[in-house]
Amino acid sequence: MSEPSEQNRRVEPNGHGQPNGHGQQDGSVEQHGPSAGANGRPADDNTQDGAMNQKTARATPARLPGGGAARGGPAWGNVGMPAEKSMNFGPSARRLLGLLRPHRLSLSLVILLAIASVGLSVAGPKILGYATDVIFSGLIGKQLPAGSTVEQAAEGARADGNDGFAELLLKMEVIPGVGIDFGQLGRILLLAVLLFLAASLLGWLQGYILNGAVQSTIRQLRSDVEAKLNRLPLPYFDGQPRGELLSRVTNDIDNISQSLQQTLSQLLTSLLTVIGVLGVMFWISPLLAVVALIAVPASVLVTKQIAKRSQKQFIAQWTHTGALNGQIEEAFTGHELVKVFGRQREVEAAFGAKNEELFKASFAAQFVSGIIMPSMMFIGNLSYVLIAVIGGLRVASGAMTLGDVQAFIQYSRQFTQPLTQVASMANLLQSGVASAERVFDVLDADEQSPDPAEPARLTERHGRVEFAHVSFRYEPDKPLIDDLSLVAEPGHTVAIVGPTGAGKTTLVNLVMRFYELDAGRITLDGVDLTELRRDTLRGEIGMVLQDTWLFGGTIRDNIAYGNPDATEEEILAAAKATFVDRFVRSLPDGYDTVIDEEGNNVSAGEKQLITIARAFLSDPSLLILDEATSSVDTRTEVLLQRAMAALRADRTSFVIAHRLSTIRDADLILVMESGRIVEQGSHAELLAAQGAYHRLYHAQFSQPAVDVEDAVPAAGPPVGAMPHQR
Repeated sequence: MSEPSEQNRRVEPNGHGQPNGHGQQDGSVEQHGPSAGANGRPADDNTQDGAMNQKTARATPARLPGGGAARGGPAWGNVGMPAEKSMNFGPSARRLLGLLRPHRLSLSLVILLAIASVGLSVAGPKILGYATDVIFSGLIGKQLPAGSTVEQAAEGARADGNDGFAELLLKMEVIPGVGIDFGQLGRILLLAVLLFLAASLLGWLQGYILNGAVQSTIRQLRSDVEAKLNRLPLPYFDGQPRGELLSRVTNDIDNISQSLQQTLSQLLTSLLTVIGVLGVMFWISPLLAVVALIAVPASVLVTKQIAKRSQKQFIAQWTHTGALNGQIEEAFTGHELVKVFGRQREVEAAFGAKNEELFKASFAAQFVSGIIMPSMMFIGNLSYVLIAVIGGLRVASGAMTLGDVQAFIQYSRQFTQPLTQVASMANLLQSGVASAERVFDVLDADEQSPDPAEPARLTERHGRVEFAHVSFRYEPDKPLIDDLSLVAEPGHTVAIVGPTGAGKTTLVNLVMRFYELDAGRITLDGVDLTELRRDTLRGEIGMVLQDTWLFGGTIRDNIAYGNPDATEEEILAAAKATFVDRFVRSLPDGYDTVIDEEGNNVSAGEKQLITIARAFLSDPSLLILDEATSSVDTRTEVLLQRAMAALRADRTSFVIAHRLSTIRDADLILVMESGRIVEQGSHAELLAAQGAYHRLYHAQFSQPAVDVEDAVPAAGPPVGAMPHQR
């Protein structure tokens, strides 16, 4: 079995060092990072014929028609995704609320405003009850004889056998012969309006302050995730489908923001409302309050049972959302390749299957959690009916006034409404915590080893690189590089050749410290790489890859990315040295020509030239070229070889090449097979040895075309068959 290839060991950082799927890490480095291979190992980008570059490799549908995993495509399945199991709701919710800790002062003010707002709202129904009593007392008093007393009217009612009405008269403030006191009624209603208005204003202010605290928290969370991505090692991204990771840092964080914004204020207000209303209800009538409390355990039991069933559905919903995003990103990035190979139906089928899984999970989550609201309404209506019946009997018996019953009915609604609101928010709360868990998975991932507290400095910039007994393997039980020692002197060119998957890119990735050594050490100008800060190390290295990437912006901006402080003269000098100036002058807007993110309005060769100019401008002491001239024509390649020769002066250069004609003049050629250096020497020395390099060289330049008769049965070739190169 051949060794798995290694291209997917790379990361695509952005301009600040954040892996974002399509950027650079620092001014002198271009990196691109596909997903992991189907077997979880990386895939080499040094494809011999150049037909499948890194970007198209990651954009290929993840599954072949027969169901096998497409080598080099994203590692779908459960890699990087949370299992569909019940989340640890309590600790995750507490951790999510803990993010608000820096805003303790604002949250304390929010609580005080909520208490005041709810207090005023709770007082409203009792005041309206007084208004009802004024109206009712006026209506009754109008019917009583003027000049008599309430006691006389009550005695008359008892004499007529109406004891209930007599008790009611004694509990009311009735003036016989006097109707409704509209002055008193107006004052009571005005007070109620002012209370409700003040409660609304306090509630608005509470929401304003809380919104600021929540959005500041989400802003900090995004910053923390951004910083975390910069500290994660490259192997973390090897196992993460890009769309899944993007979903975690975009969709999930947005969902957390929405959940916090909609639930915190409502939960606080609902809790305070329940406490305040319950206190007033016991003050008015302990019996009716006990009747209203019957709804609480019933509501809690129903909510708990339903939430238990919807919890895992929300985990599945966001898991499938991330997977679907990854699949869409993959298909859209490689849409040209999909069309070239006629894989539209397979892509649509894969999308349809994943979309169906998301539909089922979302439907189940929303439907199950949606049952909570009507269940709470049913329980609340039962409580309302009981209170109305018992309250009416209490009024008829004279135990309560009509205003108290009317206020209590309002309070019963205020009491059940917060419970119903909390229940209706259960699905949103669960969804938010599920998203928080997925974001916390990123924040809790193991980070790369920290830079030294007192980093070393490079006092000399020559680019001398030494490998001393270096050993490295991606998997502990599969050796890749064992006890490798070599020295690359300043000004020397070290070429690395070998079949696809031999480990060529791994060697330069170790120089970049994208991976840490298992044993040995690598030094740059006598300084151990582990003693340098990573940004310092990578600032000394220029890297040009076969797979290019240009940012949305002008050609001048893309060249200047290699050195943001470069002057216009330095940018033009780099462009002329790499022959970018030759084709830019023919463009209508010259260096101000705006190119899109994919660079589709310039040719592949022109993109390659711009990326080489970018590396020129960074003025590195160490240069890494990974099939950097594969996209240019033969004449331009000759010119670039001359330009690179000037650039490599007094600099060490590592050149990964398949076309051996480009590295004949290299000072040292390393031949790698299965992760090991099997031969090393100059071009002439390796040809004379007639070993692996000799076979590779003559396979490219000395082998004749294969006869058709050698490749088909003796009956002869099909009509029109063409011979092809081996």
